[in-house]
Amino acid sequence: MNRKQFFSTSALVLAGSLVLAGCSSADPLATESDAAQDGGTTVVVGSQAYYSNEIVAEIYAQALEGAGMEVERQFSIGQRDAYMPQLEDGSIDVFPEYTGNLLQFYKEDTEARSSEEVYDELKKSLPESLAVLEAAEASDQDSYTVTKKFADANKLTSIEDLAGITEPLTVGGPPELAERPYGPKGLESTYGVKAEFSATGDTTVEDLVAGTVNIANVFTADPRIQTEDLVVLEDPKSLFLASNVVPLVAADQSEELAEVLNPVSEKLTAQVLVNLNVHSTVDKKSAADIASAWLASEGL
Repeated sequence: MNRKQFFSTSALVLAGSLVLAGCSSADPLATESDAAQDGGTTVVVGSQAYYSNEIVAEIYAQALEGAGMEVERQFSIGQRDAYMPQLEDGSIDVFPEYTGNLLQFYKEDTEARSSEEVYDELKKSLPESLAVLEAAEASDQDSYTVTKKFADANKLTSIEDLAGITEPLTVGGPPELAERPYGPKGLESTYGVKAEFSATGDTTVEDLVAGTVNIANVFTADPRIQTEDLVVLEDPKSLFLASNVVPLVAADQSEELAEVLNPVSEKLTAQVLVNLNVHSTVDKKSAADIASAWLASEGL
């Protein structure tokens, strides 16, 4: 029955149809928009209030739209305490997360550190309503980083290579790094590398580039890794908690979403994420434009 026919129907027939509708699972008066909001085909993608996370969320959203799905965006929500309840109750279906930090949210005392260990334990720690798809190589986690000039001069690729340097080493980072398990004490106990500590705080990267410190605690997705020509040292002994980018999704939609988002994660490398962040912070492009250009370049 179309809308015109419906409104030409007698009041008696209308009343009867409404009674029948009340006994059925569908509302004949509901609009298509209402149906979508009731959990039809709309996929709700969320993001933190953080430009890098929003870029990844936009990539997910556009990839899903490209696969023919209806997508609703709920970006810049805030931190985990704000958005996790919405994921757990099904209000949000897809969210770009970080494996290590998410694992600590559910299991604060975890001893997992490597990417594989963290991912495996995370899958076991999630509530039944949630699932993680394949994790990307890209991460947003603590690291020890040096200038390319310093890395080349000392043939550095890994944190363990620092043990062979004879000149004095100084690590720069936030004040709390001094007591963190991955701080200077952890650097020595795990890799045998002795280094002084300098609380450089917000100027850590500037101090590294200036040579005030020769090692810096920098997040792996920091766009200045590219713009300042820095080198993130590999961490083969997992001093730092691995925190790879991963789609956190509604478990009952995971199979369908995986078909679209797993190929995205496969292409999202550490270098790619840094480059995407440069487009935001330096080129001042919108998350939508950054996502669209990258998806097109990767054939996604």
